[in-house]
Amino acid sequence: MDSRYEVEFTVRGDDFLAAGEASNQIKETLVMLGVPSAISRRASVITYEAEMNLVIHAGGGILRAVITPERLTIVATDLGPGIPDLDLAMKEGFSTASDRVREMGFGAGMGLPNIKRNADVLKIDTEVGKGTTLTATVFFGRQAEQGG
Repeated sequence: MDSRYEVEFTVRGDDFLAAGEASNQIKETLVMLGVPSAISRRASVITYEAEMNLVIHAGGGILRAVITPERLTIVATDLGPGIPDLDLAMKEGFSTASDRVREMGFGAGMGLPNIKRNADVLKIDTEVGKGTTLTATVFFGRQAEQGG
């Protein structure tokens, strides 16, 4: 890959039938561009979890992937309720998902921890009542493929 490639998707809130489509298309794009499978797998986890957070918690938003020869940057932006306690939200098992969402098999409280585990760099800007922007970066190259 010699240049920058960008894809963007609008994710609808509470649309569980379409949930996962954007992250699947981003994965297909990475495969088409020849991104190594180890990186593609990490990116798939990040994009899926970010997309599900948009569906479950934020009332929808935008999921964007920017791919360059050096890195993949995933940005999830919403105008949802924001995250009142980011430290608590980063703990495995903590979830604000409704009983309805949990009954469908979602909302286990692993989304943000899974994103953090698979990203080389994670930045979350959030403000209660205004929304959240999550930016996760995965670097390409030998170091990234080894998980470091």
